Amino acid sequence: MRLMILGSGTSYGVPVIGCSCAVCRSADTRDRRTRSSLYIEGGAGERVVIDTGPEFRLQALGAGITGLDCVLLTHAHADHLHGLDDVRPLCRERPLAVYGNRQTLDEVRERFSYAFRETQKGGGKPRIVPCEAREPVRIGALLFTPVPVRHGDLEILGWKVREEGGAAREAVYLTDTSLIPEPSFRLIGQPDVAVIGGLRALAHETHFSFEEALQTGVRIGAREIYLTHICHDHSHEEITALCRRFRARTACPAERVEPVYDGCVIR
Repeated sequence: MRLMILGSGTSYGVPVIGCSCAVCRSADTRDRRTRSSLYIEGGAGERVVIDTGPEFRLQALGAGITGLDCVLLTHAHADHLHGLDDVRPLCRERPLAVYGNRQTLDEVRERFSYAFRETQKGGGKPRIVPCEAREPVRIGALLFTPVPVRHGDLEILGWKVREEGGAAREAVYLTDTSLIPEPSFRLIGQPDVAVIGGLRALAHETHFSFEEALQTGVRIGAREIYLTHICHDHSHEEITALCRRFRARTACPAERVEPVYDGCVIR
């Protein structure tokens, strides 16, 4: 199983329009963060994306994505959804299932209403099939389990993926999270990899801070903990140093604790 971070940034993206801070002016390519998205490839060629933000077209081109088996959505905020129309070239041959909770799918039907009604010929529209994620979703040897979490007052989904067969591997993706209910911790279990949204060092009402995200990774017991959905308050190097200090201060047993960046691959 191969995980590629298509985007690692928060809703503004980095650099932020009109901002001249040091991170937005950084020459380090790891500080250029498009809106958060994850691409997953299974060992048998399964291809799944979690969230289609505004840069999805450019992210897909950069990653060489030529097909998808389905789209998984965490929630319907613009930075996670508004590139959904760009799946059009990937669903010419057959409709593409889009999984999310009921609230998210209601938003999909409203914002992309043209995809579900008769329209004029030409221009095209995505052939998508909204599917409520009540149970785990199987794509080949990959099993995706929806994990209910909170994004402030909003009920959204994280996703756990397990690749079955041989030495089974598991990863969990929890972006835009501010609270994980106890039943969801039981769903998560103890995956090998945890990719968790950590907005910044300071506390936030609707997102984990770096410390909260890292502590969550420790509680989960992941062997590798990664931070994503990062704003422009901190450079990649600064967050890497913060993660290093966290490991030393807490005696964190994880083998890797670090921020992700656009295009990085986790195997």
